[in-house]
Amino acid sequence: MKRTVAGLVTVLVAALGLTACGGGGSGSDPLAGGNSGSQSPSDTITIGSANFAESQLLAEIYAAALTKAGVKVSKKLNIGSRETYIPALKDGSIDLIPEYSGTLLQYFDKSATATSADDVYAALPKALPSGLSVLDKSAAEDKDAVVVTKETADKYNAKSIADLAPHCGDLVLGAAPEFQKRPDGVPGLLKNYNCTFKDFKSLDAGSTLTVAALKQGSIQAADMFTTDPTITNNGWVVLADPKFNFAAQNVLPLINTSKASDTVKKTLNAISAKLDTKTLVDLNGKLGAPDKPDPAKVAADWLASAGL
Repeated sequence: MKRTVAGLVTVLVAALGLTACGGGGSGSDPLAGGNSGSQSPSDTITIGSANFAESQLLAEIYAAALTKAGVKVSKKLNIGSRETYIPALKDGSIDLIPEYSGTLLQYFDKSATATSADDVYAALPKALPSGLSVLDKSAAEDKDAVVVTKETADKYNAKSIADLAPHCGDLVLGAAPEFQKRPDGVPGLLKNYNCTFKDFKSLDAGSTLTVAALKQGSIQAADMFTTDPTITNNGWVVLADPKFNFAAQNVLPLINTSKASDTVKKTLNAISAKLDTKTLVDLNGKLGAPDKPDPAKVAADWLASAGL
C-alpha cells in the first residue's frame, strides 16, 4: 500500500509514528503554492517524504548525504500519501522522494503482475511517466501486511491471509483511507483470497491510530508495515501472503530525471548499497525511543556509522 503507500506522524511513538513536521518544509502545508510555480531552482533538489516516520527518516538520510556531497537541498516533508506527492513530483514542487518498489509499480500500472524484487524493479522504468526515474534499489524491504493480535490468530488458527479468509466477514479491518481502493488493498484481498471484511475503518498508515485500534479491539485486523517495531513489541502476528497480494517493496529513490546528476546518483546509490531490512527495523526502533529523537539526528548518526 504505501505507500500506493503509503500512506504511512511528528516522530514515532513506539511505532512508525506520529505525524512528523517536515523539517525544512513549509509548515502545516508542505506543498503550499506547489502548483503555483514553486519549483525548486535548477541547482537545488527539493526532497519530499510521505506522512509516516520511516519515509521522513529516509528523506533525512538522502538530504544529509546529498548536502555532504555538495548538493543544494531543501525539504518538504510529511506531504501525505502517494496520491498527493506524485503530482508534486510531476509539477516540480519536489524533485526526490524515498519510495517502495512494488506499490510504486502498481500505482502506475494497475495490471502489473511482477512480485519478486528483481522483476518489480525491471518493470518500473516502463511504468514510470516521462521525466521520472528510479535509482538503485536497496536490499531494505518494508512491505504492507495484514496483522492480527495473537488472540485472533489463535482463535482462527490463522498463520496466513488464506487461513483468515473464511472468517473475514466477522472482522473489522483498519487501514489508511487509500487502502480501500489500491490494487493490493481491499480489492486485492478480495481478488486473491476472497476476503471481504465486515467493515473497514479508515485510520492511518499503520501508525498511531491503527495501533491503538488494534490494541483496543475496535478493529481485529490491520494493514501495517513489516518494519514496524510495534508488531514485535506487542506480540502481534504478521499473516503470511502465499498468493503475493503484496509485491516486493524495496526502498529506492524516485527522482525527477533532470535532477539526477552523476553526483546525485552516486550518492543515493551508495545509500541503497548499505541499506538493508535489519538496518531499517533498527532505525525505526531508534525513532520510537522514549526521548523522541530528531529524525535528522538518527539519519546523521546512521550515515556516519555506515561510512557515508
